[in-house]
Amino acid sequence: MLIDSHCHLDFPEFAPERDAVVARARAAGLVRMITISTRIDKYDDVKAIAEAYDDVFFTVGTHPHQAHLDPETSAARIVELAQHPRCVGIGEAGLDYHYDQAPRDVAARVFRTHIAAARLSGLPLVIHARDADDDVAAILKDEMGKGAFTALLHCFTAGPALAATALNLGLSISFSGVVTFKNSDALRAIAATVPLDRILVETDAPFLAPIPHRGKRNEPAFVAHTAAAVAAVKGVSPSELGAVTTANVLRLFSKMPAPVQAAAA
Repeated sequence: MLIDSHCHLDFPEFAPERDAVVARARAAGLVRMITISTRIDKYDDVKAIAEAYDDVFFTVGTHPHQAHLDPETSAARIVELAQHPRCVGIGEAGLDYHYDQAPRDVAARVFRTHIAAARLSGLPLVIHARDADDDVAAILKDEMGKGAFTALLHCFTAGPALAATALNLGLSISFSGVVTFKNSDALRAIAATVPLDRILVETDAPFLAPIPHRGKRNEPAFVAHTAAAVAAVKGVSPSELGAVTTANVLRLFSKMPAPVQAAAA
């Protein structure tokens, strides 16, 4: 039993066979998938996909790559859009200094707006952080001082200092297929230190397919390989890791109803 806590089913790579992708995920033991927003102006697209499948839910937000294209949406507007019954989170939002597609000051302002929306709505914020560890940590600590909010660092590839900051603030950390890569020893070492009750797994599909599918288009069914890799570094069985991460997702994304299997467990 697994949940893909972060995928992008609205992306064009899935359009020709979205039904088959969801069916393969179910066959692989997935009980929930969360399709993550990258543009608020694409809200209707992610909403429609979540409405089409009983086991798919969605978030609302703007990725830092697009922050400069939608810098003025207010926290109140994001909260309004999040009222949809299948919208279970805010984001993804954050900072990305690897590509720097948006001016850094604009991205930081949009990031803070999403934090405010998470605080107001009570929904968790999905955070994108790449090559911006210090600034992400500073914003998180500053904003947490203004009032508590829940969040997770998705597709974690940062350093141990950001992981420690996130854990100290009560946040969760999600690992993607990157944790399976041969050159990811440092990342696996961080995963080994994250408490089991704070770990999530994801695909970030269609990106970052795990070994043995590296180089191919990723899809939610492949989250099982990531879960197995995390289980190995945590010293637990894949089935235990699946049960733990499923419980973690359902606790964090508490608006999302538990599947029958998890509710009975």
